[in-house]
Amino acid sequence: MTRPTPQPRAAYPYHHPIQTRWADNDVYGHVNNVTYYAYFDTAVNAYLAGQGALDIQGGDVIGLVVETGCAFFAPVAFPEALSVGVRVTKLGRSSVRYELAVFQDGAGEAAAQGHFVHVYVDRTSRRPVDLPPVLRAALEALQAN
Repeated sequence: MTRPTPQPRAAYPYHHPIQTRWADNDVYGHVNNVTYYAYFDTAVNAYLAGQGALDIQGGDVIGLVVETGCAFFAPVAFPEALSVGVRVTKLGRSSVRYELAVFQDGAGEAAAQGHFVHVYVDRTSRRPVDLPPVLRAALEALQAN
């Protein structure tokens, strides 16, 4: 398996600010690896809610994570201001692959980068559904060139 290389900030069309919290650090003095997934989820859902493409409480369609991964390049720790870059690299009928990167304030390259795949399903039946038009439009705006 080839190790990925850190991507530049400009490779991501959307950036969401994240402030590390005291609880994010682990006993080794840096943000724990599992916390990056919370950062990723926060950035994607903040973007979608801000675009009117996600109704967290009452929407008929929800995204379920079916795959995820992350590579780490540089440690981050509390207290630091970060941003999470978001892009879409694959957009299907009911699924999307997000690629994400965590950037330290002022850094040009990612400290960590990862991906996850959402399959959008009916909230009640949990069966895959076509992406609603407003969701598809929001995701298309994040597609990588």
